[in-house]
Amino acid sequence: MTVLRVVPQDMPPPGGTVRDWIDRRAAETPDAPAYLFVDGGPALTWAGLRDAARAVASGLMAIGVSKGESVAIVLPNGREAITAFFGATYGGFRATQINLVAGASAIGYALGHSEARVALVNDETRRMLAEVAAAEGLALDARTVAEVAGLGAPDAVLPELAAGDDCMLMYTSGTTGRPKGVLHSQASLLAGGWTATVAHGLTAEDRALCVLPLYHINGLGVTVMGPLVSGGSSVICPRFSASRFWTHCAEHEVTWFSVVPTIISHLIHGEDGPDAATRGRIRFARSASAALAPEVQIAFERRFEIPIVETMGLTETAPQILSNPLPPGTRKIGSPGRAWGNEVAILSPELVPIRDGSEGEIAVRGPNVMRCYFKNAEATEAAVTPDGWFRTGDLGRMDADGYVFVTGRLKELIIKGGENIAPREVDEALHAHPDVIEAAAFARPSPRYGETVEAAVKLKPRSTASEADLKELCLARLGAFKSPDRIHLLDELPKGPSGKIQRLKLLEWADARAEAASEPLADTG
Repeated sequence: MTVLRVVPQDMPPPGGTVRDWIDRRAAETPDAPAYLFVDGGPALTWAGLRDAARAVASGLMAIGVSKGESVAIVLPNGREAITAFFGATYGGFRATQINLVAGASAIGYALGHSEARVALVNDETRRMLAEVAAAEGLALDARTVAEVAGLGAPDAVLPELAAGDDCMLMYTSGTTGRPKGVLHSQASLLAGGWTATVAHGLTAEDRALCVLPLYHINGLGVTVMGPLVSGGSSVICPRFSASRFWTHCAEHEVTWFSVVPTIISHLIHGEDGPDAATRGRIRFARSASAALAPEVQIAFERRFEIPIVETMGLTETAPQILSNPLPPGTRKIGSPGRAWGNEVAILSPELVPIRDGSEGEIAVRGPNVMRCYFKNAEATEAAVTPDGWFRTGDLGRMDADGYVFVTGRLKELIIKGGENIAPREVDEALHAHPDVIEAAAFARPSPRYGETVEAAVKLKPRSTASEADLKELCLARLGAFKSPDRIHLLDELPKGPSGKIQRLKLLEWADARAEAASEPLADTG
């Protein structure tokens, strides 16, 4: 597993704007492949990307979109999504990535909150968007990328851009239940690609495989922005396919990929594996978005002979804050690593860095940290200390070598397959049933997904509502991904002295009552 690539730890932050970097790549290596597509879409060279981005940017100007204004991108992974994203950022617009599986309510909220008037769609998402817009009372001009690009003038003068200008808006679940809009500048989004480049020694020789959605910061910030900064390339897949994963790696001569622990588990238990040439070409696998179980990491490396680099990141940090080094550097299993390109500290309750190895809140400071939470000054102020530390809400400790070990979460987010789910979103969906008196969602550990969603509910006396009825309600309001796998109907939910439901005790509480009732507790994850 020896990896000989020298990591450029002293590489300076990228600076400039996304437009600057696209223009630079197009000037230096115009015919080099930038983004390739396994769904059959023609590859984009760096010169082709520049021309396509300029056409979309000028087309958006032609229909009246102003610099800094939100442009909703409602597209699955593919050539259109890449062109839409870079078209918006190249033109100085606020690329607003819409999570296609967030559920109608969250999608409607993001569209309304972002103040987007124009949405870039395909035929399928146009229909979905029309339904959401009608339900939420939104007025959106939905157009395909081709339609917008066809309106652009080749000689259009685009607005001047600066590194601090708005670049991307991405919505992430929070403990309040309402998604928060994470706003990145041109510079902070580029710095996200830079931290991955620094940590993993990415160069123009590298080619990533992107199987994660581009509306997720891991897919976008690492496997799309990383190649822009490093000069490499990326192969964009519509979605993860266990049966085609290694074939994609072989056919496109991939040298690395970034996935979540759920995908790693699928690969371990799959029948296929890389051929000898592919195994020799892939330098490393990158795991992110949720904790990687040590036994899963060991099993993957033992079977495929490809090293895994565990990392940690957030939407607010574009995303990477921690990474283990590549072999032959020391990888500490059970730790997402140490800081690369930014500073990471453990804060005391007084928000002062702890230096004795004890537990505190993990915080980060550096060029990849977001500008703010869009239109939410209160949340921004709560998240950033006066001396610039962004508070992650995660608990951890740091050893003498600077490696961080995550010990828990201050927040109550459920992390399923690398995606954040706010328990309150589930609570509110359950409370929509007239017989529900109390409802609280919680996480159950799962070897496949990291965590799965469950909920505990107290119904009013003589209610005939069943678990199936409540599941159907959640499916309609939240979509399948966020809906609970299990809903426990309890006489009482655990509460503290103030009467507040103690969510962290719900798993133990529900299991104890299920055991008493001889209820089967098979892990559905």
